[in-house]
Amino acid sequence: MASGKVLIYGGRGALGASCVQFFKKHNWWVGSIDLTENDAADANIVVDRDADWVAQESAVLSKVEAELKGDSLDAIICVAGGWAGGNAKKDLAKNADLMWKQSVWSSAISATVGANHLKPGGVLVLTGANPALEGTPGMIGYGMAKAAVHQLTKSLAGEKSGLPDNSLVVSILPVTLDTPMNRKWMPDADTSTWTPLEFLAELFHKWTKGEDRPANGSLVKLITKDSKTELKS
Repeated sequence: MASGKVLIYGGRGALGASCVQFFKKHNWWVGSIDLTENDAADANIVVDRDADWVAQESAVLSKVEAELKGDSLDAIICVAGGWAGGNAKKDLAKNADLMWKQSVWSSAISATVGANHLKPGGVLVLTGANPALEGTPGMIGYGMAKAAVHQLTKSLAGEKSGLPDNSLVVSILPVTLDTPMNRKWMPDADTSTWTPLEFLAELFHKWTKGEDRPANGSLVKLITKDSKTELKS
């Protein structure tokens, strides 16, 4: 019998795939939401990248409902997203639009799924960004989108947000994650300051089990130094 049910939004990305693998290893039912399927997941909900926000939300909601068959989720972990640089000189709208779709759409849809299918006391994890706590002149679209995720986190933690009673809503604020793509594009970087994906997967697992949970609405910074990661909220 499964330990519980968790939904990973962005289940084909580096962090998402790591989360799918970790929860499966600990005998959880795992659903993946992404643009393509993750064969390791128990259920796959494929998002139409050409659909608008409202259509994506509607499709995801109906597919989640069909997969759950009346059951509820212990956790929804949204690690979908991406990165784009750029300032106001060129392609601001283009880059901001892409960041909004990757980070804000996925976070808001995760919140709606949570409001409809999360257990009381369940966990919703979103992905913000440490740099977006301040100005991001070299990556304005990215900073705007992540700041919106931070605001969404605070709103969802408040009364009458629509989430079930005693839900925990948290945003993780990574600096740099230790992903294959980051290693490819930054071969000379100091990887001892990068946060391992397995650390996050294990952290989400603990929170989902009710262990060492931060305060509701927390923006949890992940500070990695000398290959050790500390949480600051």
